[in-house]
Amino acid sequence: MTLSVSSPARGITTVTLADPERRNAISADLVGALAEALDDLGKDPDTRAVLLTHTGTTFCAGADLKAPPDPRDFVRLLRQLVTLPKPVVARVDGHVRAGGLGLLGACDMAVAGPAASFSFTEVHIGVAPAVISMPLLPRLDPSAASRYYLTGERFEGAEAARIGLVTAYAADVDAALEPILDGLRAAAPQALAETKKLLTARVLDAFDDHSDALISLSARLFGSAEAREGMAAFLERRERPWVL
Repeated sequence: MTLSVSSPARGITTVTLADPERRNAISADLVGALAEALDDLGKDPDTRAVLLTHTGTTFCAGADLKAPPDPRDFVRLLRQLVTLPKPVVARVDGHVRAGGLGLLGACDMAVAGPAASFSFTEVHIGVAPAVISMPLLPRLDPSAASRYYLTGERFEGAEAARIGLVTAYAADVDAALEPILDGLRAAAPQALAETKKLLTARVLDAFDDHSDALISLSARLFGSAEAREGMAAFLERRERPWVL
């Protein structure tokens, strides 16, 4: 099982990334299951908002290098999160890497806990954070994006909040989520949907303007000799040849 979906609890439906053995990596199966769940929840009158969370110590490790999704399907999923007429709130108390940061960036809000850590690891395996840039760059502090995109450094929840990657960092994630979820429960469904459109307009502009070019870039990089070597080194747990 890659995903579980709860029944609505006072209007909040919890969607759980539930493949901890594979570190909730983004596979074709996960993309399909999440897209189907979101389609259903977008039409569900009992769901006021979606809480996206995870099992295990990793929220999402990025693309499943053994069974990666079609980049076009992943882009459609990211856009689906952005355009869903219900707010999506991420609960993150584990590691988030590479494409997992794209899922996070496509959510409307996110709260990170003390076990959360983040890294744009793409440059370490010979690719670039291409398609995930569409939901992320309109929201991130530009200087921080330059640093962490280019270096692949790991950073923690407090820094993620400072640079705009998450809404808040808290020692108690669930306590920090309570006022956010209660606020959504008190809001009218139509008002939430229309307000979300206002907030996501710049992100959707990025999708409209850059999807085709970034999908092509992603496919080209993943098919390159450098990326093949980088992914092989990662899977074999050995050093990449370009590390100085």
